[in-house]
Amino acid sequence: MTQTTEAIVIRAYGGPEALVLEEVPLPPPGPGELLIRQTAAGVNFHDIYVRSGSYRTLALPGIPGLEGVGVVEATGEGVTGFAPGDRVAYIERTYGGYARARVVDAALAVPVPDSVDDAVAAAWYLKGLTAQALVADVHPVSPGANVLVQAAGGGVGQLVARVAKLRGATVIGTAGSDEKVALAQAAGCDAVIRYREEDVVARVMELTGGAGVEVAYDAVGKDTFDGSLAVLATRGHLVNYGQASGTIPPLDISRLGAKSLSLTRPFLWAYVGTREKLVAASAALFGAMAAGALPLAIGGRFPLARAADAHAALEARGIGPYVLDC
Repeated sequence: MTQTTEAIVIRAYGGPEALVLEEVPLPPPGPGELLIRQTAAGVNFHDIYVRSGSYRTLALPGIPGLEGVGVVEATGEGVTGFAPGDRVAYIERTYGGYARARVVDAALAVPVPDSVDDAVAAAWYLKGLTAQALVADVHPVSPGANVLVQAAGGGVGQLVARVAKLRGATVIGTAGSDEKVALAQAAGCDAVIRYREEDVVARVMELTGGAGVEVAYDAVGKDTFDGSLAVLATRGHLVNYGQASGTIPPLDISRLGAKSLSLTRPFLWAYVGTREKLVAASAALFGAMAAGALPLAIGGRFPLARAADAHAALEARGIGPYVLDC
């Protein structure tokens, strides 16, 4: 008899109501695979892009969700390094995370230390790896650098600010509410600009004595792109890693020429695409969590069946990150 499990399924692009809990088949693990009974799944803006159709990267009908945490229930032929009962986390580019149980390639799974809570790991794993890659690899931040972090009170923004600060940078953040300002300050920002009340470009140039910033990290997209570009110093680097406010219009590349600027649109898997890099980056992240170097909180937990509510809260710029209890 074929096993089944419950999962959130998208059958047509749309709003949060497109997320529907259904019974789906649960195959046994094949060679090199793990069967995981999930305890928590992370909720990311990427999931919203997938649900809405901004990203057409999930074949419909399909199960969204990039990351999860759970317990290994069974291993497929040839699996080494994992056994039933192990706690693991994973990021899966082909989705499937919004489920109570699932099969995943063992090469994508990493151990979770006993001192790191399942929900915390699920909420911050993808965000943490992303922040590490942005600050250490996409643009290695050096001591004394001026850095702008747009939406520094958001999930990844907080970690980008914190990691940049740990590397000795002067960090300027932007935020839109008192709650997000407080989060950005707690993440180590030296100054936080309230973008709804202040001219971000003018304020950044004032704070940097007219020099601008060496790098701007921007996940907001359309609404902030021009401002991020405008505050870059000569040979500055704009790192755009999201489009929460919408798609950025086509860019005339000659705009980069006057100050010899650079622009990057990174994808995490280019930086953790081998097993060795994934394990090392994950160990560093979970080690920092366990040591308290990255104080991490969760903004809200929702039952799997209420995934739509989690998406609505995230789109309303709520205080995340949010987790689905599976």
